[in-house]
Amino acid sequence: MAKIIALGAYFYQAVIAFGLLIIVAHWLAPADYASYSLFVSICQFAAIAAFEWVRFACTRFYPGPDADSEAAERRTILVEATVCAALCLAAASIAVFFGVPPVVALVGGLVSIAQGGSDLHLTMLRFRQDFRAFSVLQGSRATILAVGTLAGALASPTFLSTVTGLLVGYAAYGLLASVLSRSPAARPTVALETARFRKHLVYGSVSAGAATAAMFAPLALKTLLTSVLGATGAAGALLALDLLQRPFVLIVSALQAIQYPEIVAAHDRTDNRADLARTLGQYYALLASFALMMAAGIFAVLLPVTWVVISPDLQQGFLATAPAIILISLARTLTQIMLPTPLHLKQRLALILLLAVIDCLLLNLGVLAALVVAGPSDTALATGGAIGAVLATAFGLRLMAVLPFDLPWSPVLLAAAGLATAGFAFALAGETSYLAIGAGILGGGVLCLLALNQLRLMMRAPKLAALQGWKQLR
Repeated sequence: MAKIIALGAYFYQAVIAFGLLIIVAHWLAPADYASYSLFVSICQFAAIAAFEWVRFACTRFYPGPDADSEAAERRTILVEATVCAALCLAAASIAVFFGVPPVVALVGGLVSIAQGGSDLHLTMLRFRQDFRAFSVLQGSRATILAVGTLAGALASPTFLSTVTGLLVGYAAYGLLASVLSRSPAARPTVALETARFRKHLVYGSVSAGAATAAMFAPLALKTLLTSVLGATGAAGALLALDLLQRPFVLIVSALQAIQYPEIVAAHDRTDNRADLARTLGQYYALLASFALMMAAGIFAVLLPVTWVVISPDLQQGFLATAPAIILISLARTLTQIMLPTPLHLKQRLALILLLAVIDCLLLNLGVLAALVVAGPSDTALATGGAIGAVLATAFGLRLMAVLPFDLPWSPVLLAAAGLATAGFAFALAGETSYLAIGAGILGGGVLCLLALNQLRLMMRAPKLAALQGWKQLR
């Protein structure tokens, strides 16, 4: 039950973030929103670049087998986090010499520290299995940051005021986290171990390199779009990137969090390769089907949702780039979450990093190629990026051969048919064809329901087989 509540906190955070983007996009002028979107992406990238290696080390080594090891890990992680915070402030200082206003650089450095530090703290709570505190703080962080950001935008609908409100929200959350996660129990005093730090650095750096490359891809894409189209011209495309990537990452990441431990156990603890191949195939079918169904659902409701929730100033650019952004989000979600699975199981760290770098390069090289061929068109640039992302996914599919798997095709094919139906209806709908919109929702929905039924039967099959075997034994 605690894990289900923790997953609910993830969904709550996603809903709050989605609503916040909609409101901020309405309240800020297009140029200010473009600056806000780029600022948030840069801060996310800086937080990952500085703190992610520590977080990966935490997921592997914290808390350890006993109280002494937990105290040693905690102290090492605290020292490492302090070093990461200093690096963020140093990077913010250097940014001033490249024309970034000092106030913006300072706020950006502090927001990066707050995001990276709070993510690390929540990870420690999760691996300490303190799910109650984790769920409360995860939900509280989303709420407090949204309130702070909106308060800043309400006080003055400008970029600087909005991000200052975000920083104030992080400060308020930090106070709450320090109170709720305080432990009254006495903790053993331990010395800082250099060997432990080296172990964290080696393991965490290799794992975080792939995450940093993956995070850099959309940041580079946003930078290209803004530099080519201008802040106002790129605002619709940036909003599409901000909104349409989130559902994919949320759903597929949640499914991975539930199912991946079983995959690891099947790989490490069983010698039956046939069972492992079947388990891997079911895992891939689950992730791929839900990713395809998510794309189908977005295509089906894209037009009516755009009319209702997207600012009129941004609707044209949003709709022009949304189809390509949906394909980018679908391809990159599979490339980042599903395709590296056998590489992680076999600990092929170099290939994990290579896949992330190729994904980043092909996405942005596709944009540059489209710029050369078609000129500064938002639709063309987004389409070029989609082609690059699909090519990276094709490369990742080749790497899945590291471990054999037995894929149940029926749910994947039905979900793909649902996506094709919804996408075709969207293409036919134009601006006002309610009949085509309804056909896309109905046809895509039926096919996705059939895919869900196939997934249900797939997941029930091992349980029914085990029950039948138990009855035969009796």
